[in-house]
Amino acid sequence: VQLQASGGGLVQAGGSLRLSCAASGRAYSRYNAGWFRQAPGKEREFVTAIRWNAGSTYYADSVKGRFTISRDNAKNTVYLQMNSLTPDDTAVYYCSSETVLYGRNLYEESSYDYWGQGTQVTVSS
Repeated sequence: VQLQASGGGLVQAGGSLRLSCAASGRAYSRYNAGWFRQAPGKEREFVTAIRWNAGSTYYADSVKGRFTISRDNAKNTVYLQMNSLTPDDTAVYYCSSETVLYGRNLYEESSYDYWGQGTQVTVSS
């Protein structure tokens, strides 16, 4: 599976962006998906995840109510809608996929098997 993240950019505080993660390979529709981010000088952290069938979604407390993860399995794409952005959201955002489906903790980076290259999100104050 190859993942390609896109949609990052520069936005003012309070603005919105939508990230996309397009995957090669039909099996992607049967994998769980996640987004992580890494700010300068910080470790990569969990942002959100979605089950393969979109039956459940998970969010970090810092983004609850502002970010929404969704997927279109027909297009092999996962989306991250980010609203009410703040400078603290500035980071490189990475999409990922997890192939075991059940049993792993989707909040943990080590649970994921494939990673995209990252897309930069910069929020100005």
